[in-house]
Amino acid sequence: MQHFKTLSEYLEYLELPPSEHPMISVFSSGDDGFMPCPKESSPPITNDCYSISFKKFVKGDLTYGRTQYDFANGTLFFIAPRQVMQWDKSVVFEQKGFSINFHKDFLKGTELAHQIKKYGFFSYSVNEALHLSPKEEKQIKALVESIELEYQNNQDEFSKEIIISQLSTLLKYANRFYQRQFINRKEMSTDLLEQFNKKLESYFDSGQLKENGIPSIEQIAGQLSVSQRYLSDTLKKETGKTSTEHLQLFLIDEAKNILMEPHKAVSEVAYDLGFEYPAYFSRLFKKREGVSPKEYREKYRMN
Repeated sequence: MQHFKTLSEYLEYLELPPSEHPMISVFSSGDDGFMPCPKESSPPITNDCYSISFKKFVKGDLTYGRTQYDFANGTLFFIAPRQVMQWDKSVVFEQKGFSINFHKDFLKGTELAHQIKKYGFFSYSVNEALHLSPKEEKQIKALVESIELEYQNNQDEFSKEIIISQLSTLLKYANRFYQRQFINRKEMSTDLLEQFNKKLESYFDSGQLKENGIPSIEQIAGQLSVSQRYLSDTLKKETGKTSTEHLQLFLIDEAKNILMEPHKAVSEVAYDLGFEYPAYFSRLFKKREGVSPKEYREKYRMN
């Protein structure tokens, strides 16, 4: 797989114009112009840059989670360094919008270098992009215009600080808008939790927990056609618990049922649920229930 270490190498590969700065590029169509178009297709590639781009859908198949989405509104995409990218000619976007690419080293020594890692949407996949309302689109465009203005100016000692400050503000707005998107898609969020639990139930009923161990969140998310980070963020927003917490709750609930089998040792219960180490199972059970598996069994028998 081809990897691009510098921004200039990456832009050259995309067949885009060189940037005004070795660490950051800003392409914008403005109100009347058109953005330069990158190459039509590419095999899997990676690079060391962050990308933020806004485009409007023309044709092709894109889905949001497991459902089709109305792409009449603009779509904001976020890509982190080392993420694998691949595209072909089937999806077509308008030549209007913007694209900001900046090398990860551009943030070195700044607060944003730490803050940007907390934004989960850089780990989302394309079908979990941010779909802006007209009002939100207007706010984002205003920020990009300010970034582009500073980018086009003659660089001085204040340029980097100003651009990074504006980038930070843009990402904060994006975070707010994603929260709105989670709320607006409450029905989908509930369905996602139901599907998550069904996958676990099927995994348990088929005996795979005992044979193959506890599935990873990434594995379950892949079966649900969403990214690991998006699954956790959506469930956290909807239920107050992350995907890992929901997985643990499922295991504890199943453990309670199995513990009622009088002749089964606690270690056997742990192995039935896919735990490699019974001691870890006992610690998790006590953390969640306030009593050990053995104490829980004795308490239940007394009742």
